[in-house]
Amino acid sequence: MVATCLHLAGFVCSFIGWIGVVVATATNDWVVTCGYTITTCRKMDELGSKGLWADCVMATGLYHCKPLVDILILPGYVQACRALMIAASVLGLPAIFFLLITVLPLPPVAHEPGAAKYRRSQLGGILIILLAMCGVVATIWFPVCAHRETTIMSFGYSLYTGWIGSALCLFGGCVIVCCSGDAQTFGENRFYYASGSSSPTHAKSAHV
Repeated sequence: MVATCLHLAGFVCSFIGWIGVVVATATNDWVVTCGYTITTCRKMDELGSKGLWADCVMATGLYHCKPLVDILILPGYVQACRALMIAASVLGLPAIFFLLITVLPLPPVAHEPGAAKYRRSQLGGILIILLAMCGVVATIWFPVCAHRETTIMSFGYSLYTGWIGSALCLFGGCVIVCCSGDAQTFGENRFYYASGSSSPTHAKSAHV
């Protein structure tokens, strides 16, 4: 029972973390840049917001973004962080799918042996950990390299979302890989009742 609860907790953390990584990938408020104080930069229209896909200017009553579409002149760290965050977002799709069909008692896989579900769960957990590592590298690398180009005043909500999402995925993936039991006993504490029977003696162990 404990292993099942840990597996479910790891799945929930991983799913929430993956959503955070996707949000961080799609938004541009990664770092706020300014060479002076924020008030001065607003007056001079020099308060900027830098992300993976656009450079934005935040002034009084104005929010204008310039898309970063010319790949040939983009800094290498921007392209690398783009690739890492896209890879993290894509890895989440098969990982969540594997974990979802393991967690939910779906009819096609309800009577699978424990070893099969265990292997699928471990694969999903490993993909979640890879997802988290891509997110961690990108969300640390980007602000460090951006600070070398210009002065960073603060981190944006996109970067915080990426950090939190990556941390949740790393935690959830480690829980799934390390704390979900073993191949022989995986899912042995799940039970189902035979249809048409109301007696507890007919309860059977679901070999998942």
